[in-house]
Amino acid sequence: MSKTKLNINGLTIPEKIARGRQIVAALTGNANFPSPQPTLAVVTTSTNDLDAAFAACQKARQEAKTRTSEQNQKEDAFNQVLTQLAAHVESMSGGDESKIMSAGMNVRSAASAPRQLSTPEGLLATAADHEGEIDLQWNSVDGARSYEIERSADPPTTESWEHETVSTRSSASIQGLTSGTKYWFRVASIGAQGQSGWSDPALKIAS
Repeated sequence: MSKTKLNINGLTIPEKIARGRQIVAALTGNANFPSPQPTLAVVTTSTNDLDAAFAACQKARQEAKTRTSEQNQKEDAFNQVLTQLAAHVESMSGGDESKIMSAGMNVRSAASAPRQLSTPEGLLATAADHEGEIDLQWNSVDGARSYEIERSADPPTTESWEHETVSTRSSASIQGLTSGTKYWFRVASIGAQGQSGWSDPALKIAS
């Protein structure tokens, strides 16, 4: 005796929506199943609800990315303004500690020998909101000023790694990828001490 096979657990939400509508179309007027339970109206409503929720979620994600980008720009501008002000205070104070502290700023401690930068850990590659885009994130490294990201085709070899981009944060969005293609990524931290070793690589198929 044959059994039905939905296999919907492995589908994306858009694929589930398409499958639901396909099934409703196939059962509409189907003499083999004159009274489906649940009714086709219920299935259609559930499909439409999922479609609307997915669209709202996508919109919210895009809005969140936009707001995060705006916040990062404002943060960079803030950091630049205060850095310029600190340079002015340092110049005008002539290195007088009390004058520097009277401006609400701290005094740098004596420089110590730089520690070796740690290798980034926890590299994770996930599907982004747009086709041909992969989001990367990893644990930040103390003392890192930036991070270099390399990419490799599958399978990775010693010679296959090539420079992808540099990020000043412990995350990056890689764009312009070919959908359905496997990509490997690895990250190294960069600071006053130089460059760390490379992280464990992460694999992701571009959507």
